[in-house]
Amino acid sequence: MVGADPENAPLAAGTTQSIAELDALISTCRACPRLVAWREEAARIKRAAFRDEEYWARPVPGFGPDDAEILVVGLAPAANGGNRTGRMFTGDRSGDVLFAALHAVGLATGAHPVSVDDGIELRNTRLTAPVHCAPPENKPTSSERLRCAAYLTRELELLAPTVRVIVVLGGFGWQALFTVLAQGGWVIPRPRPRFGHGAQLTLNHPDGRTLTVLGCYHVSPHNTFTGRLTPTMLEDIFRTAINLTHAAPPLPS
Repeated sequence: MVGADPENAPLAAGTTQSIAELDALISTCRACPRLVAWREEAARIKRAAFRDEEYWARPVPGFGPDDAEILVVGLAPAANGGNRTGRMFTGDRSGDVLFAALHAVGLATGAHPVSVDDGIELRNTRLTAPVHCAPPENKPTSSERLRCAAYLTRELELLAPTVRVIVVLGGFGWQALFTVLAQGGWVIPRPRPRFGHGAQLTLNHPDGRTLTVLGCYHVSPHNTFTGRLTPTMLEDIFRTAINLTHAAPPLPS
């Protein structure tokens, strides 16, 4: 992994030996020219409210402990959110809604994420995404998703000793996650389960592990401003995730 070529960084994901090493590799990636150009353009143009800030303008790695039992899978960083702050779901309305819910149920130490040094920590929970760069119009291409999948694959492998529940925010993350899980040997029902808010599915792995996947509407402004996703709905999903970690059978030794 040391000295990995930034334009081929996904190829080195499988060699990383820790979450910290994987996060460091992700932050150097330049494998998708369209996304590199967009994230850097956003940092040059800047939203007026952030014109005096220096943007991160790099891939945004996951955030949270490396022994989390709950993994939250989103879509991709926002151009003026995570792409600016350098931390998942930090610095935009979507992050405000998500962290408020996490804090309400005891999974985050703070409810108002503004920067990487705001002191907020996650408890037993990690945030990640199937695409780590901000995409134009929040729409990654299928090839960009597939290229970035190596990172989610390795993240799940490194979290295998502890992760018990995955909360998926939105249909894009749902599709990306199940593709990665199938490649990782998890037994996926046919036809593949459809995304829906409150969808719940327990999967089995040949090595004896079990994993529960929960669907949740994405915390996008479109969903939260229209009331399609309310704070109560979001908090209920995370309470379910917490309860599932308590009810899950012991991991195989």
